Amino acid sequence: DRELREHCGFAGGRVHFVTHSLDGVLVRAYLAGRRAIEPGRVVMLAPPNRGSELVDAVAGSWLFGWLLGPTARLLGTDPSSLPNRLGPPSYEVGVIAGTRASNLFATRFLPGTSDGTVSLASTRLEGMRDFVAVPETHVSIKRDPAVAAQVLRFLRTGSFRHEAWDQSESGAAAVASWPSPNPRSGIQETANAAAATTKSTR
Repeated sequence: DRELREHCGFAGGRVHFVTHSLDGVLVRAYLAGRRAIEPGRVVMLAPPNRGSELVDAVAGSWLFGWLLGPTARLLGTDPSSLPNRLGPPSYEVGVIAGTRASNLFATRFLPGTSDGTVSLASTRLEGMRDFVAVPETHVSIKRDPAVAAQVLRFLRTGSFRHEAWDQSESGAAAVASWPSPNPRSGIQETANAAAATTKSTR
């Protein structure tokens, strides 16, 4: 809570969160414990909400522990893992998952569709308000302007714009009529708009 005040300009009221990957699990853990804030809406990009099958496969490797540290070892899919010990959220959550895998090594351990790091099935969270899948990898999902536009929509309205995606054989494609941020500054614009949205809901 002190860090929120010092680094995010938090002065009371609702706080929205936009997370990527493990950050989504950490925010769930933070909001499940004692807190001095009122959570607003949370948008999770590619979160391992049900644990990671990749962690199950390589957690015993010394290289895995050296690269990712002890926290990553808690992200398996067994019932005692950190993601699976956390209950359903009491706040609004929207999940955006990727469906394009570029890491062929990792996909050997991931069942079904994935973003190359997290399986599509694992991103889903019991009690989430909305969900959308996009043709992005675990990394590129953070940079896609159409994804940034969906993030802003959920922060403002509590839902994604599903009709803005053409579900074809080539995957989901953003419809041109849906405005998107500048590709070169999408993340910064998302952050700025999220801050403005937070202020407007206080």
